[in-house]
Amino acid sequence: MSAARPLNTLRTLAVIAALPLLLTACGYGAESTDDGKQAEVAADAEKLSVDEVKIGYFPNLTHATALVGVQEGLFQKELGGTKIRTSTFNAGPSEIEALNSGSIDIGWIGPSPAINGYTKAGGKNLRIISGSASGGVKLVVNPEKIKSLKDVKGKKIATPQLGNTQDVALLNWVSEQGWKVDAESGEGDVSVVRTDNKITPDAYRSGSIDGAWVPEPTASKLVAEGGKVLLDEGDLWPDKKFVITNVIVSQSFLKDHPDVVEAVLRGSVKTNEWINANPDKAKASANKALEELSGKALPAEVLDPAWKSVTFLDDPLAATLDTEAEHAVKAGLLEEPDLKGIYDLAPLNKVLKAEGQDEVDDAGLGVK
Repeated sequence: MSAARPLNTLRTLAVIAALPLLLTACGYGAESTDDGKQAEVAADAEKLSVDEVKIGYFPNLTHATALVGVQEGLFQKELGGTKIRTSTFNAGPSEIEALNSGSIDIGWIGPSPAINGYTKAGGKNLRIISGSASGGVKLVVNPEKIKSLKDVKGKKIATPQLGNTQDVALLNWVSEQGWKVDAESGEGDVSVVRTDNKITPDAYRSGSIDGAWVPEPTASKLVAEGGKVLLDEGDLWPDKKFVITNVIVSQSFLKDHPDVVEAVLRGSVKTNEWINANPDKAKASANKALEELSGKALPAEVLDPAWKSVTFLDDPLAATLDTEAEHAVKAGLLEEPDLKGIYDLAPLNKVLKAEGQDEVDDAGLGVK
């Protein structure tokens, strides 16, 4: 198996001198919070094979399955007497580290850190066991500086992190335009500026960047600042679907506690079903969870368009993960990976079948 260059390695940047909070190499990706949050469990509720399951996710709308499932008690209902403990993360590397150390058992995470974590560990640390969300990524630009796609050439475009999912997508799109960018430095026909999502709106407001290829709700925050959506990444994919969030599990936890994994998956499937059947209630629930985690709810002008652009689904869209890995290889950020075995969708398909839903496919990348 080929060794992978880390997809989420972050370079120290000094691009936005006016912003002292600009991302540095040790900042984004190193933060996590053990919320210690546990739902109330009935005294007579029957436990599964462990007393507690530890799950991790981001305080992002693209992780709303986890946000809503915890907020509404839908996971806890399936777990019975087994308690759920949550931790939140600001980037993929820290969540992968937590999974590897046993600080979490199951996590919601983007495709690039899942690919990187799997390949770096030689395929021995994690499995993707479900999808969670698709879409929710846009190229938002300053309409005074960029009026068409061809105007992106020569401009400064932000992405969240060197080698993260959106960074790879932008580099691939730039390449398809026939333009050249050095992936490591971000220098070339387009200046790719790696900037923490939390300060990207400030960078846009100051004029230090001309646009950004970013996930929600950052994209809608930029629109609220006067930005214009120039491109929805979904338009670049078949059926406008591509994976943005997966559910992963420690291989050892999956082997030792399949009953708990299945219960969490039932909770995930039922949460997505509830989200899609009750979009307004689910949106409010996710925003309440974000407020509890960050201390600030999203305003309606950001929340409403951001929510509409994300699709919640159980299918991991495995073929698109394979394509995203190919894009990273093409950009020079990843050596050719062996992703066979990254998926184990048997527990999910068991749950889907019991719920009367169609089974999902692993695109030939499942365990044998």
